[in-house]
Amino acid sequence: MNENPAAAPAPLHYKIVIDAADPHAQADFWAAALHYTAEDHSRLIEGLLGAGAVPEEATVEIRGRRAWRDLAAVRHPDDPWQEGTGTGLGRRLLFQRVPEPKSGKNRLHLDLHSEPGRREEEIARLESLGASVLRRVAEQGGEWAHMLDPNTSNYLF
Repeated sequence: MNENPAAAPAPLHYKIVIDAADPHAQADFWAAALHYTAEDHSRLIEGLLGAGAVPEEATVEIRGRRAWRDLAAVRHPDDPWQEGTGTGLGRRLLFQRVPEPKSGKNRLHLDLHSEPGRREEEIARLESLGASVLRRVAEQGGEWAHMLDPNTSNYLF
């Protein structure tokens, strides 16, 4: 164990990367579901395009801004982010386009936790965003709903 905290390395930033057929639709859903902020990478992209470092076909226009064609990310609104790139430095989800369809069981799912007494309200809100209830569970250990997101059939909670 390191006795000198000043010598300890800084914690690493991380993101959870999720394969998607439509990364921008996924990012829109999860930004709304989690009350996160969709990352705006347009300044970075415009700079890279201007320098000839990336081809135009690697980008698309989303809501009037340049975005990566195959990547979209959302971040917690209270976490730090890089102003020049739009990249979050804290809790974030990155959706990357993959050509193959989903097959088999998900190895990862997100458990969303509402405030006490607000589960049904939160389920209704997520349904209004396009999610669907797969089944409801009531066991000795608690109650929850298994839900699917609208784009990839990933479990919500």
